[in-house]
This record gives sequence, structure tokens and C-alpha cells, in this order.
Amino acid sequence: MDKNRVVITGMGVVSPNGTGLDDFRRALCSGRSGIRFVPRLAELNFACRIGGIPTIAENPYKEYFDGKNTNDNIGYAAMAAIEAWLDAGLAIPDDGAGADPDAGCIYGCGICGMETIATRVVPTINAGNVRRLGSQIVEQVMGSGVSACVGGILGLGNQVTSNSSACSTGTEAVIDAAFRIRAGLAKRMVAGGAEGASPYTWGGFDAMRVLARKFNDRPEQGSRPMSDSACGFVPGAGAGCLVLEDMETALGRGAKIYGEVAGAMVNCGGQRRGGSMTAPNPEGVAACIRGAVSDAAVSPDAIDAINGHFTATYADPHEIKSWSDALERGPETFPYVNATKSMIGHCLGAAGAIETIAAVLQLQEGFLHPSINCEDLHPDINAFEKSIVREYRDFPEIQTIAKASFGFGDVNSCLIIKKGDIK
Repeated sequence: MDKNRVVITGMGVVSPNGTGLDDFRRALCSGRSGIRFVPRLAELNFACRIGGIPTIAENPYKEYFDGKNTNDNIGYAAMAAIEAWLDAGLAIPDDGAGADPDAGCIYGCGICGMETIATRVVPTINAGNVRRLGSQIVEQVMGSGVSACVGGILGLGNQVTSNSSACSTGTEAVIDAAFRIRAGLAKRMVAGGAEGASPYTWGGFDAMRVLARKFNDRPEQGSRPMSDSACGFVPGAGAGCLVLEDMETALGRGAKIYGEVAGAMVNCGGQRRGGSMTAPNPEGVAACIRGAVSDAAVSPDAIDAINGHFTATYADPHEIKSWSDALERGPETFPYVNATKSMIGHCLGAAGAIETIAAVLQLQEGFLHPSINCEDLHPDINAFEKSIVREYRDFPEIQTIAKASFGFGDVNSCLIIKKGDIK
């Protein structure tokens, strides 16, 4: 059966190192970090006292937020969605317009509404003041609060739902949305991931000792994917959103096209063969990558660049090996590879979506952003040194980029995005 081709027509981002596509693009090109010292983490006696939190002087889309009950998690998501929708050349419908049955939303989060739960719900109920919570509190803490808010702003009448697959959430949302369009169940989908900034979200990771704790006095150096001196990930927050459309619809309205979602794969390692709740099964990771390449109907040699999951943990060298095994490309033929987390930290449920946008921008504009803070490569990946992008690089010949995310629960997702001529 023929599949509808899926293209990307709009993008929006709220990131620690840049809010809005233009600012984010500049940050990527210049290697600008969004990691800062977070006084609240010091006050709460965290070992890690740095984080990636978006800086938003003023909500540029406040006219669309009237009457919307949001916290950071939902607010970041809605801002990114509105930017993506407008970037796609679409109009925000007024309240009198009917819901569009051909447009939907899959927009997830990792640990949703934790700040609201911790600072409002729990203290208010424990004080015996449950009635003071108000009638809208559920909207802020329910898992589907993100997609529900975005669906209401944009008048979406197709499937509107939120996924949650740990650090794989954002990439998985894009894949699920693309599959829906492929199957002819929707013509247009809003897809992305979001995560609010909260010590109540980050505290468990600090307790696990997987957060960076050696760079509190040098925040911008703290996120160090692929580095020998990496000591854990830097927590982050934000949102990324993409508008996907079937190609016929996009071309019919003369839409700008960033690229094509040519291939995709989602799987799980089953917490077997070295995989666990917190560690990936390398066989599952490689199978996910191979599956996405096969779905795209391209040769592994056609992958020009990889935007990896790299978190600045012990898993980074294993990820390089998994890519090498899956693509059957050793150090001499390995694609270029970079890590957006080096500049923004690990934005959890938002990570995959923000990083997919970074991948698409590089593909569409023909450049590769630097992975900062990996001047001292981990010895297990020294053989791949020539492929690791540590300085900005013009790369106009790029045609195909791979983006993957891996999450707690041993879950994996991989996208293959093509530039090329859209015909």
C-alpha cells in the first residue's frame, strides 16, 4: 500500500540557549551555551547546582493565552506550538471557527506538572484547604494537559493526545504523528515535547548521582557529551514543536518545506542483554537505527550526519558503538556526529523535539553545529575523532540526517530526515 509522504512545514522552540527559531539558530551556530547556575538548587542542597532554563523576557504570543491556565510545562509547549503553526504559514483560528478534523496533535512531556503538584497541590491539600485549589488545577497536572492546551488554541479536531516515554518522548511524538499522516488518518499534525523546570523533577536524578556536580563554578562547561571528563547530565527544560503535513497538502497550499520525514522507528530493548530500566540494550538501539534506515529506503552510507542522544554519561561511548554497528560504518567512514545537549543540557521530555529541530535546521541550511566541551574525547571514541564536530562547519552537501533518542525503560526512537528535492 502506498504511504503518504510526510514533510515538515513549521517549527517552534523554547530552549535554554534560545527562544524562537532565529535565536536558537544563532545559538547553535555560535556554540552558545544556555547552562547557568541555579540558586534554588543550591538552596535545596543539590549536588548539581546548574541547569538549562529558558529565558523569556515576555511571551510574544500572549494574545493567544487569554484565559489559558498554564504552568511552565504547558506554557513552553504552547509558545513553541504557536510559533511552529505561524511558521508553517497557518492562521490561528478564532473561537468561533469549527475544529479542523484533518489536523491533530501528539505533544508529550516527561514528568508533567511536577512543580505545580509540589508547590500547590500537595501543600494546599495537606493544609486541609482542598477547596482553594480552584477548578482548573487538574488542567495543569494531567498528563495530557500539554496537548489539550495546544489543541484548544489551534482548534484541532483530529487526534489530540500526549505521549510520555521518558527521554524518547519528543522524538517519539514526531514519529507517531508522521505515522498517522502516512496512514491517511490526518493531513496535518502538531508534534513535540515539553518539560517544565523544577527541582522536584530533577531531584530524583540528583539522588541517583547522574547529574553533573563538578562544574557548579563553571556552568557553561558542565554539559560534556562524549568527553572523558563528563560527570553526568545537566538538567534542562523547554519545548520543541514541529508541524508535519502530507506532501500533497503542503505543496497544494505552497507551504515552505524544511525537509521530509523519510524513515522512522520506535522500539524497546525489553531490559534484556544489558538493558535495564536506566540503561539501553545495545541490540535494541542498533535495531532501532537499522529499522529507521530501512524504513527510509536509503543505504546506511547515505547518512551524512547524526544528531545523537549523547547525555554526558557512561552511555555515550556505547551509543557511538551502536551507531557504528547499526550503520556498519567504522571510524574511517563514520558520518559526522554532534550533540545538541552540550549547549542546552538534557531537557528530558522536550529533548528529542528540540534536538530534532536542531537537526532539521542543520539539514535545511547546510551546516553542522559544534559539540562544545568535548575537547578531551572519551578514550573509547578517540578512533572516531575526525567525525565529531567540535567547531561550526559549513556542510552544504548534507542531504540526510539521523536523529535518535533513548530513554528510561529501555525505549528507543530514531528519525531519518531528508533534504533533497521535494516533488
